[in-house]
Amino acid sequence: MSLTATCHCGGTRIELPRLPERRLECNCTFCTKAGAVWGYFGAGEMKIVKDEHDRSYSKSGLNDHHFCGRCGMQTWGDSPAWSEIYNHDGTPKAGHAPGDMPSSRTYAMNLKLLDDVSSLTAEKVDGRRNW
Repeated sequence: MSLTATCHCGGTRIELPRLPERRLECNCTFCTKAGAVWGYFGAGEMKIVKDEHDRSYSKSGLNDHHFCGRCGMQTWGDSPAWSEIYNHDGTPKAGHAPGDMPSSRTYAMNLKLLDDVSSLTAEKVDGRRNW
């Protein structure tokens, strides 16, 4: 099953191989202001079909946030794979300490660009303490 996500003006189109297992709602300062709800995918799973007005932003150089430069919709992002090292409540997983950095990256899709993701379980992520 292939899904297509689009920004409001249609300038960005992203094909997804499937719905993610869950939707994550992060409380970090960026996600709170952007209002995005994220679904995560591995490298190569998301296919950017069209990105006529793509712009990106990174405050720290770690997280790349992409948005449509025409309609302003938050579209997708890539970041260190924080969930490899930290629990959703911000505490380190066994064998890790606060401040540890992941060795791989993960790719996030703003699920609000899909028509309906209400069937997905919503999980809260403590990004303010985690990263």
